[in-house]
Amino acid sequence: MIDPFGRAITYLRVSVTDRCDLRCVYCMAEDMSFLPKRDLLTLEELDRLCSAFIRLGTTKIRITGGEPLVRRDVVRLFGALGQRLGNGLNELTLTTNGTQLTKHAQQLVAAGVRRINVSLDTLDPARFTQITRWGKIEPILDGIFAARDAGLAIKINAVAMKGVNEAEFDTMLGWCGEHGFDLCLIETMPMGDINGDRTDQYLPLSIVRARLRKNWTLEDTDYRTGGPARYFNVKETGQRIGFITPMTHNFCESCNRVRLTCTGTLYMCLGQEDSADFRPLLRAGVTDDQLDEAIHAAIARKPKGHDFIIDRRHDKPAVSRHMSVTGG
Repeated sequence: MIDPFGRAITYLRVSVTDRCDLRCVYCMAEDMSFLPKRDLLTLEELDRLCSAFIRLGTTKIRITGGEPLVRRDVVRLFGALGQRLGNGLNELTLTTNGTQLTKHAQQLVAAGVRRINVSLDTLDPARFTQITRWGKIEPILDGIFAARDAGLAIKINAVAMKGVNEAEFDTMLGWCGEHGFDLCLIETMPMGDINGDRTDQYLPLSIVRARLRKNWTLEDTDYRTGGPARYFNVKETGQRIGFITPMTHNFCESCNRVRLTCTGTLYMCLGQEDSADFRPLLRAGVTDDQLDEAIHAAIARKPKGHDFIIDRRHDKPAVSRHMSVTGG
């Protein structure tokens, strides 16, 4: 699959649910309304769509949410997709908040998952509860170490928020180094109404990187995971740190990914509203050839880049849908 700008689209991010058992302040409103079950693709429909993408050249699939592991029987989808590893699919991975890892880590490894991303914005228990609105950090830490013990490589994802966790990144980098985890810092993105002024949270990662360099040696590396992060080796720990900067540095020129929601809507760009709805096609019983044709037509509309600009005049996010709807 080649988009209009010559980029090979090899990476599919798949949201399996819009639901989550936390309410992180930068991601969701506290009183979120979730989709009815009938609107979600079944696990079998998700498997069929993923299989079509693999058939057309997708080599990496990341399962996301909401929190993907809260979906009932989701390990069946991991198992089905895991059977395609080595047969078109090179990697099957997961982004999770960690609440369900103690329960599912061994099953994920059995399905063929070898590395995961865990969202963890702070190591301070009180601040964790503040950020997630009601979460407790202890089960998340237990899940992270259960996943490590099961053999999963772990990358910690942290959203950088001005005045919230910006003083913690030295500590987090040291903690990740101690336990063998990579760390990836992410700028806040203006998506969805969260009942607050997100501009107050925005912290440019160029500032964070400059601060970290005072205590850590960040060495250039060619390491890539297929995502948008720019990585550095941390000389003192032997681990890596990545920076995802959609606001201060547009990384669209190398974009190789599209996002499929739990309702079957494909977004060709995280920061644009154009989409393609595959649910009616699946439920109308289209052939594989017809499904492939519809995917090609969608990829042909992939834009050159996002437009993450907060509408400060009307106090609106750049994109109306929440990240949990699109797939985190």
